[in-house]
Amino acid sequence: MKRNLLFAALFASLATPAFARDTVDNYPVAPALQSEPGKVSDDIALYFAGQRHPAVVKTIGEFATNKKTNAFGKSDLEACQHVFLSAVIELQDRARKEGGNAVINIKSNYKNEVRESATEFTCGAGAVIAGVALKGDVVTLRGK
Repeated sequence: MKRNLLFAALFASLATPAFARDTVDNYPVAPALQSEPGKVSDDIALYFAGQRHPAVVKTIGEFATNKKTNAFGKSDLEACQHVFLSAVIELQDRARKEGGNAVINIKSNYKNEVRESATEFTCGAGAVIAGVALKGDVVTLRGK
């Protein structure tokens, strides 16, 4: 019994600092969207904060995502690109469900810190998990 407790305490003291890492950084949107070809559909248009888009015919609402992925054995870039795609796909799925044809004004919302950028997204990466939170407006655009 004592041996098991000692082992558990030793493991916890060694493992905790490594697993507690949460490196928050910004990564480019364009390469992330192309990082896994065919994953992101082109039927729902995506416009990040500040990007010009066709006129909005109908605003459906703002929706948020908060996705996590296994980062173990992956570089921060690789894990962050993968989880970013999951968040984008979730926004597209929501647009389809709500009857929209685009998601506009997409911005990062990692740990409720909003960051608006047309070219970068925010990701938190640790030794085991990486996460991306996005929010955007589901709309119907003219001529789309």
